[in-house]
Amino acid sequence: MKVLITGSNGLLGQKLVDYCTTKKIDFVPTSKGENRNSKCPDDRYQVMDITNRDEVLKVISDVKPTHVIHTAAMTNVDQCELNPEQCELINVTATKYLVEACNQINAHFQLLSTDFVFDGEKGNYSEDDEMNPLSAYAKSKVDAEAVVANESITGNSVVRTIIVYGNAEALTKSNIIAWAKSALEKGDPLTIVDDQFRAPTWAEDLAAGCMQVFENNQTGTFHVSGPETMSIFDLVIRIGSHFGLKTDQVSKISSSTLNQAAKRPPKTGFDLSKAYQQIGYKPHTLEETLSILYPN
Repeated sequence: MKVLITGSNGLLGQKLVDYCTTKKIDFVPTSKGENRNSKCPDDRYQVMDITNRDEVLKVISDVKPTHVIHTAAMTNVDQCELNPEQCELINVTATKYLVEACNQINAHFQLLSTDFVFDGEKGNYSEDDEMNPLSAYAKSKVDAEAVVANESITGNSVVRTIIVYGNAEALTKSNIIAWAKSALEKGDPLTIVDDQFRAPTWAEDLAAGCMQVFENNQTGTFHVSGPETMSIFDLVIRIGSHFGLKTDQVSKISSSTLNQAAKRPPKTGFDLSKAYQQIGYKPHTLEETLSILYPN
């Protein structure tokens, strides 16, 4: 196995580098700019702009991976809503380029997708539930999944996930766990939505799930997330409780008062049965991961 990773500077990308390094799996990390991960060997690293078709075709043709994990994406939901053409280019058109390149060398292509493909009316979604995107970002991921289904001819998979968190180097954005812990430590007054429900996913668990699809020779769609669905308010309270931090300054707020550009699904969360049974996925609870991320 030889795995090419797009977005290797990102949180999930760095965890995939760690996984491949630990398991001694051959890998080629790629991102648009320079390598920002000190654990990622520079002699393996390739600069690749996923929106440049010629560059994508050349790098993948030269490297000849057996598997490609496509983690790079435009994921800021409101920015996608305000810049739909850029969202389309990065999340859909680039996926077409990568699928085309994989078809030429007979490589398995894996797309990272999202719980936002669902409208959030039901929750606890299985892989076969009907998609109904509410935003430009969500639609771009539905469209990217369609590219994989309709254009990939050499083996493919889709891994959908929910709110990824963890620690990594030189990240361009924070994540909700790190933000909440820092804000609670400062004792800042916080207003947190209590009408959006998610299953936060530890980046190490997600990286393992992605690779387990390959290692178990699976294709198709897999739901890979944390094992517990909770409101964002409850998530913040549980973080505070775990670290013994004061939470009486945290108050509830409705999503409707936030005036966000993009609509969010109210309740997602995944049925993980398929991932448990077919790839041996074993996610950690929130408190287990907090103890690992922030040991005493």
